[in-house]
Amino acid sequence: MIEKNYQPADIEARMSLVWEDSRAFKAGRPDRRDASPFTIVIPPPNVTGSLHMGHALNNTLQDILCRFERMRGRDVLWQPGTDHAGIATQMVVERQLMERQQPSRREMGREKFLERVWQWKAESGDTIINQLKRLGASCDWSRERFTMDEGLSRAVVKVFVELHRDGLIYKDKRLVNWDPKLLTAISDLEVQQVEVKGSLWYLRYPIEGKTFSPDDPASFIVVATTRPETMLGDTGVAVHPDDERYRKLVGKHVILPLVGRKIPIVADEYSDPEKGSGAVKVTPAHDFNDFDVGKRHGLRQISVLDREGRLDLVGNEDYLHALPEGAAQFAEEFQGAERFAARKRIVERLQDFGFVERIEPHTHMVPHGDRSGVVIEPYLTDQWYVDAKTLARPAIAAVRSGETTFVPKNWEKTYFDWMENIQPWCISRQLWWGHQIPAWYGPDGKVFVAETEEEAVSHALGYYVEQEVITEEQGREMALDRGKREGFITRDEDVLDTWFSSALWPFSTLGWPDDTPEVKRHYPTDVLVTGFDIIFFWVARMMMMGLHFMKEVPFSTVYIHALVRDEKGAKMSKSKGNVIDPLNLIDEYGADALRFTLAAMAAQGRDIKLATSRVEGYRNFATKLWNACRFAEMNNCAVPENFEPAKAKETLNRWIAHETAHTAREVSEAIEAYRFNDAASAIYRFVWNVYCDWYVELAKPVLLGEDGPARAETRTMVAWARDEILKLLHPFMPFITEELWEVTAKREGLLALASWPLKPEPTAEQLAMIAAAMPNDGFIAPVVLPMFDHSDFSDPAAEAEIGWVIDLVTAIRSVRAEMNIPPATLTALVLAGAAAETKARAPRWTDVIKRMARLSDISFAERAPDGAVQLLVRGEVAALPLKGVVDFAAEHARLDKEIGKADADIKRAEAKLANEKFVANAAEEVVEEEREKREAAMARKAKLLEALERLKQAG
Repeated sequence: MIEKNYQPADIEARMSLVWEDSRAFKAGRPDRRDASPFTIVIPPPNVTGSLHMGHALNNTLQDILCRFERMRGRDVLWQPGTDHAGIATQMVVERQLMERQQPSRREMGREKFLERVWQWKAESGDTIINQLKRLGASCDWSRERFTMDEGLSRAVVKVFVELHRDGLIYKDKRLVNWDPKLLTAISDLEVQQVEVKGSLWYLRYPIEGKTFSPDDPASFIVVATTRPETMLGDTGVAVHPDDERYRKLVGKHVILPLVGRKIPIVADEYSDPEKGSGAVKVTPAHDFNDFDVGKRHGLRQISVLDREGRLDLVGNEDYLHALPEGAAQFAEEFQGAERFAARKRIVERLQDFGFVERIEPHTHMVPHGDRSGVVIEPYLTDQWYVDAKTLARPAIAAVRSGETTFVPKNWEKTYFDWMENIQPWCISRQLWWGHQIPAWYGPDGKVFVAETEEEAVSHALGYYVEQEVITEEQGREMALDRGKREGFITRDEDVLDTWFSSALWPFSTLGWPDDTPEVKRHYPTDVLVTGFDIIFFWVARMMMMGLHFMKEVPFSTVYIHALVRDEKGAKMSKSKGNVIDPLNLIDEYGADALRFTLAAMAAQGRDIKLATSRVEGYRNFATKLWNACRFAEMNNCAVPENFEPAKAKETLNRWIAHETAHTAREVSEAIEAYRFNDAASAIYRFVWNVYCDWYVELAKPVLLGEDGPARAETRTMVAWARDEILKLLHPFMPFITEELWEVTAKREGLLALASWPLKPEPTAEQLAMIAAAMPNDGFIAPVVLPMFDHSDFSDPAAEAEIGWVIDLVTAIRSVRAEMNIPPATLTALVLAGAAAETKARAPRWTDVIKRMARLSDISFAERAPDGAVQLLVRGEVAALPLKGVVDFAAEHARLDKEIGKADADIKRAEAKLANEKFVANAAEEVVEEEREKREAAMARKAKLLEALERLKQAG
């Protein structure tokens, strides 16, 4: 017996256990052994993570696809797992050590510290997984993987060694995003651009051969910079080749203030004549753009900061090289100064000598570490790199050829823009937690890359014996005794970028590099569902690694979903205080309500504006479904075995079968096309409007009437349609539908494994298999295809009759509402010039129409009477004589007034949107809100004009 009230918390906990105990989501179930596989790999959340709204959207959409395909009979593998999250996890454990006043990471040593990280992972690493289960994610949890698993680690090492052997991994000195607090290189994704109110310093650089004077503009060139502290590392000044002001200076030199270094003036298009002075200082070792300018012009790279962001000048051979006598004094003066303190002191010294022309306030974007919160430093250092340009070529070709397609299509342009301008990928990180780079160094710095330490040591010792650096006897001793080779052969301390192991996720999780059955069956995967922000960091790299090692794309489709914003369209952030916690919403409204909200709002290419009221509204939707199922149960509605809805006799019942088939097709097509919002909208409309508001209401007189064939058939159809609703709704709202399937439908087996209402079309491969088994006469008998039964029940006559009743009642209700006719006031209805079909069907539904539309009488006439409001219903006129019921003059005045208000709202919004300054300066969400106001006012006006036109016809 179904409970009176819908309580999602009780249901969700119970259903989760039911699914887990029955292993409902396990791939390779015996009953699916011969089924076509469907595979999705989860974007692995950080092991340190907690469920946020992005996770909720991403995993809801994946789950819809998996549950949909599972019900269509496919062998679904939704591969779960978590990412080891190098920086994040290391920080969490280090913070824990500090809070507990325990030895620090450095005091503990690498081995002991890593033991603590694994201990933390065992205690707290399942948080995000348990939260995904609360959301209803139907992953095969028995196959959960972790990027530091033994198997995945083996895959990482193999890939590194093979790419290094092929010349696609190498070591180089380049600029990286350096975090001076965490003391490691970080990826672009870990860098946040923060708007900072700073200054723009205009500095005078004396021209070589001229006597410098602040009063003589011919004796210097002015450069503008936001970072005067790096000027000690300048090795050039750049001007635009078309800038007439500086054309004669190109090829000459300036003398670097305070330092005395002679540096060239070069012509480069990077310099913007419209910005600052049009001349920029070039510091190749401290700016990414300057690094490229320096490469183009052969400028030296002089790093003047150390790992902690302090000036490093004394003993710095690059800095001291070829300095004039006496210039080294500044090295001692500024040595060890923190970069921002150094900025202040350097500017003061420049001012002392007249080298500062002016200082202007300047608001600009400054990169900060997303975890450390400090300003990121472009830093010149030796790191390991992947030759991404070479690996990108086949990945670009695969998308151009259509092997992999993006949905929406416009994201392919973003993919190509990134891939065609790809830079070497820095893959080393100065951390302890992660995959340690499988490289060992000899005493002379020679690198030995191998899959195991034993293999590397063997190669190294063999090399140094051959080079006569050590004897054969020493080599044998070192091979047998680790202690004797310590200090002679050392392992690279760095670990790999987390994205390196993530790039292997589609095949490493299946058991590669071993030749497992799972790799053969589930690679390539079917679709990847992810956010646009990691197209480059993850999607592109999976494409590169998949094609290189598996010789196939890792997925045929990439569905890119949008952002979840707050209800005003602002991006959620802790600083704004507008973050919506999905777990709080689940606690208050249930996971099903949250899931349906996200799906219903997931229009392709459009960000989601999430309001709590929407979630509450879909919680009400779940309650309406619950009550409809209670109604069916209370009226003893049940489906007998072998019931065939197509054999129903009653027009109303044939109509609901027709509508159900139509909705099943609509939902199926929308999910197949990744139009999740359209699919959710179709099932919502069917449940709320078609089934609850119309079918159940129209069926009530029959259900409450006398026993007989009509009542029995209607009971069955109420239950049958309910069951089909539970199936169609299950991918979106799995908990409530599984509960109702068990409690009210009383069906054997889980709904999660039940058959979808509409079977998929057979694939070309499946048809070929069937054809091969048939006689060679070119004919496939229908009996061979029961598994592909996609019969589309249709009854246009039933739809015409019931649809007419619904449209007529809806139109009358609309007019009554527009004209403020009280519910107690009954009005007459005249069907003018009605066709024979209408005259035949009207008497069958007279009582129903009168009751639902609040009518006193229904009659027929050749034409509409005077003073009647005319409605066009399915091509025929239905007239409501309202003279004496409605004050036409007062109603006309009211509508005119409302139209005036709508016009004012439209004018106000259009004035704002026509203001270029407003559109340029206002927040994106504010501009969008004005557009929405305008559209709403225009829609309101159109409806009012329609009502006014009807009123004029009646008057």
